[in-house]
Amino acid sequence: MNEENNIPEEKNTENSSLENESSTRNENLEEVSEAGGIQLPKTSDEVLFVMNTVEAVKQELKKVLVGQEETIEMLLTALLSNGHVLLEGVPGVAKTLLAKLTAKTLDCEFSRIQFTPDLMPSDILGTSILNMKTAEFEFRKGPIFSNFILIDEINRAPAKTQAALFEVMEERQVTTDNHTYKMGYPLFVIATQNPIDQEGTYKLPEAQLDRFLFKLKLSYPSLEDEAKILERFKNDFGQKKVNDITAVLSVDNLKKCSEIVENLHISSELIAYIAKLVNSTRNNGDLYLGASPRASLAILKSAKALAAIRGRAFVTPEDIISVASPVLNHRILLSAEKELEGKTTEDVINDLTAKIEVPR
Repeated sequence: MNEENNIPEEKNTENSSLENESSTRNENLEEVSEAGGIQLPKTSDEVLFVMNTVEAVKQELKKVLVGQEETIEMLLTALLSNGHVLLEGVPGVAKTLLAKLTAKTLDCEFSRIQFTPDLMPSDILGTSILNMKTAEFEFRKGPIFSNFILIDEINRAPAKTQAALFEVMEERQVTTDNHTYKMGYPLFVIATQNPIDQEGTYKLPEAQLDRFLFKLKLSYPSLEDEAKILERFKNDFGQKKVNDITAVLSVDNLKKCSEIVENLHISSELIAYIAKLVNSTRNNGDLYLGASPRASLAILKSAKALAAIRGRAFVTPEDIISVASPVLNHRILLSAEKELEGKTTEDVINDLTAKIEVPR
């Protein structure tokens, strides 16, 4: 590894030239070539930089984690999209471990907040304390003032405490005692929760859920993956391998990747496809509540990020379909009848993506 750039050394020569190429980014991304009668942008060096940077993070995570490739890819997609992630799964499927390891791969500040029923908003945001020397109140910042925040078991705190996250997650600032404090870059929140039918949990309000770019559901590992987990830790009961994870992504490189993603090409046909997909949730008999325009924007920017991670300078319909379920499954509500029938939001989303004509 090259410690200076925190990316694989073999890519360093190629990536060093990127520092002087920011002025030509749009030109690179707008170049097109004929491919089967359809004009597609060429893969630029900058997109390769994103792909290689993300691959370095994946390789670090694989030192400890077994499987979960799709979840990891979506987690990193959200990171490049400047969005937040909600991880849901039963206890013991490595939700917290995944979040902690991802934080270790980033060279930035990390904080963890354990949500409990007696947690107060001031425990998260901070509070004003009287300075006896100056006889004035001073604001002491809470653990939310960090770059990478892990909120463990978010649905074990009541709605009042959950509401404390609304402003900071959406507007990236905290307002208290008539003062507004801007958050630094990056601000990435990963929250974990157990399924709502678990004892001692509270349902997250729709306004809170809408602040998360993705909701990712972690299931039990396959038989093959579980055997690999046992093999990997058979002589490591203390999970010392976690200490092998090192930071491979700097804040500067993360910001560069996000800027590249923002300028990625997407055709007007695919933009119309996203609009049709989200609009179809608002006129669906299976749903009580459809998705808002915020969901459309979430699909747009996450599809761009996923395309770059997969090494392309343009978005394809497959990118949109891949992010549709993580973006929409927590933003739509089933009708009472369909819920009783056992239908899920994922079923509805799959039906919609199958019915709506995909532009080619």
